[in-house]
Formats: sequence, structure tokens, C-alpha cells
Amino acid sequence: MDLVAYLLVLALTGVLVGFTSGLLGVGGGFIMGPVQFFLLMVLGVDPNLAIRIAFGTSLAVILPTAISGAWGHGRRGAVLIKPAMFLGFAGFFGGTIGAFIATNSPVQFLRIVSGIIILASALWMLKSHPPENGKGNDGQGSSKDLYYLLWGFIGGLSSGLLGIGGGVVMVPILTILLKFRIHQAIGTSMAFIIMASLGGILVYISQGLSVPGLPPYSLGYINLVQLVALAGTSIPMAQLGVLTAHRLPGKQLRYLFIIILIYISLKMMGIFEWLNLPF
Repeated sequence: MDLVAYLLVLALTGVLVGFTSGLLGVGGGFIMGPVQFFLLMVLGVDPNLAIRIAFGTSLAVILPTAISGAWGHGRRGAVLIKPAMFLGFAGFFGGTIGAFIATNSPVQFLRIVSGIIILASALWMLKSHPPENGKGNDGQGSSKDLYYLLWGFIGGLSSGLLGIGGGVVMVPILTILLKFRIHQAIGTSMAFIIMASLGGILVYISQGLSVPGLPPYSLGYINLVQLVALAGTSIPMAQLGVLTAHRLPGKQLRYLFIIILIYISLKMMGIFEWLNLPF
């Protein structure tokens, strides 16, 4: 693959990631991670390094994209401040632990675990019946603070472990367990992702600084070329995703989220490869 094609694939991936991030309240790592992993494999990077670079760089792109998305949702009153603060605080520590585990785990383990978690989140949302837009939790009440800390830590753990923002876990938690309206769940998830991704980024950098065999222009397990190519398109596209999200009914938004999750989970686990399907 030549350099132009390589950068073009990354830029187009950034477009999709940014739009999906703003639209669905996810970091987009479940798209970026697999794309970067397979690109790096094509370039001849060792699989164990490739998956860590893919996850670490995904988190580095997710941070500014999440800031852009959270700002857009916040302007529309869809970010609940108190829940976001508790979720984000716990998510930061969960993200650091998850990233530490990921940087010391084999590639096949990470692929299977990421696919299973994403698929479980999709099926969970498919079976559940979250509140419609006119009903639901307002996110207030001190009795919920411990729940925010618990689920924030779990979401952050998945973020660091799998190189995702954590939205694929957090949006189902907020809608199903905590009864948030879908638009508030998406907006608050974006704010949570800011802190969860930050914790993971620091670990992916520190754990990869002295590792041999990394591609040029890498800062630890974060590749700066991929970071710029992805973030350059994902950040502005997040605002378009936000605008679209607030024009779609909650039910349609939920089913779109589920379809995307199922596809990515099967791709990451290698199911399409096993069945010899060209997807």
C-alpha cells in the first residue's frame, strides 16, 4: 500500500469516526481500532505491536473528537454535568488500568475480548426497552453517585483495554440501567469519554516509549501520522454528527447504534474471515 492510499484510508475513517462519535455518543475507537490494526498489518508491523498502536492512537484521536462532540451536545442541553463528572472521574482511573492490561496482553486475547464486549453491548440494547425521549432519569440525586462511580470505572476499564472511548459500554448503561433519555445518554457519554480516554492515553505513551520496532513518528504506542490523519477529519465531522443526532428520533438512533456495534464486533473477532466473507 502506498503512502497516498494509506493516508486516504485514514482520512476517510476519520470522517466516519467523527460523524459516528457525534451521532451516537461513542468515541469511535471500535471503528478506528480495527481499521488501524489491519492497515498496520498490511504494512508489515508485528501483530502484537499493531494492535497496541491501533488502540493507543485511537484513544489519542478520541480525546479531541469527544471534546468537540461534548461541546456540541452541551450547547443543546444534552450533557448532564453531575453524572458526567462522577463518571469521568472514575473513568480516568479505569482507563489507566485497562490500558496497562492491554499493553501487556497478546493480540488474539484483545481481539476476542473487544469483539465480545461490543457484541454484548449491542444485544443488551436490542433486548432492553429504554425510556423514550419524553421520559427518563434527569441524572440527579446523591443516591446515584456510587452507581456513577462504579459504571464510570467499568466504562473506563473497557476504554483503556480496547482503545475505545467507552461509549459502546456507557450508552447502554445510561439508557438501560440508569434510565437516561437516549439523547442525554449520548451527550453525557461524550463528556465521560474525555476523561476515560485521557487516562488510557498516558499509559499507552509511557508503556511504549522504549519498545523496539515501532513505526516512524511514534510517541510510545501512539503513532503521530495516524493521529493527525484521523483527527484532522474526525473533529469537524463530530459537529455534523451532533446536528444529525438531535434531528433523529430516539428509536431510530438506538437501532442504528446496535447495527454498527454488531458489524464491528463480528469483524474484530474474525468471524467474517473464518466464513470467508469479503466484509
